[in-house]
Amino acid sequence: MNPLVRQELEYFFGALRFFTRLPVPDWVGHGAGQLSRASRYFPAVGLLVGLIGGLVWLIASLFWPKTLAILLAISATVWATGAFHEDGLSDMTDGFGSGREKSHILEIMKDSRVGSFGVVVLVLTLLGRLMALVELPDTWVFMAFVAGHAVSRFCAAALMFAMDYVREDADAKSRPLASRISPLELDIAGGTALLPCLLLPFWSLPMALLLAGAVTWSLARFYKRWIGGYTGDCLGAVQQAAELAFYLGLLARLPG
Repeated sequence: MNPLVRQELEYFFGALRFFTRLPVPDWVGHGAGQLSRASRYFPAVGLLVGLIGGLVWLIASLFWPKTLAILLAISATVWATGAFHEDGLSDMTDGFGSGREKSHILEIMKDSRVGSFGVVVLVLTLLGRLMALVELPDTWVFMAFVAGHAVSRFCAAALMFAMDYVREDADAKSRPLASRISPLELDIAGGTALLPCLLLPFWSLPMALLLAGAVTWSLARFYKRWIGGYTGDCLGAVQQAAELAFYLGLLARLPG
């Protein structure tokens, strides 16, 4: 295998192993350098997770009503990621909902227990994704899964390009989220995220991308104000919020 190709595959599989519970080849290493370069492939991981959801939707819709088929598809994506991003959303919400200053917010987010803020927001977000996907035309659902997961992970990568990681105790587990990514890596991530969007109706894309970007920008400003940057939980919350915003954008209709 070409050394450059092998290196890029290691970066991709490093991201896949970090963000999902899916198996990776035995030859993939665990080096710190590999993990620090994995961020360019966050949207590629989203493509794979979205494909899992889309395929489950296609199969389940042959046997069950649309709402139940989409619920099963969302459940499959949650299983594939081990609820990694959902956990980040709940921790972030608890931290900012209960904390009053940076140190307190960061301490709460590190707590493994889930509070009332986290539970409520997590339930509403999952319900919002279900309802939004149910309202989409059947022919859009598969690619909406794929594009939504890819675009939302690019939104998280964009924060890693624009902001600083604020925890001073970044260990090996959090290192892929603590490294600022380069413009080239952001371009790779953006190109990957754009590919599935090209297979959705062109008139629905501007609002979908605009809402996902607006949510990302708003959360970035919020994080900057309160803690001066981001944590891994903050990125998970951005992914969840941007995915929901993308689906809502696909459904949006201008008044008049």
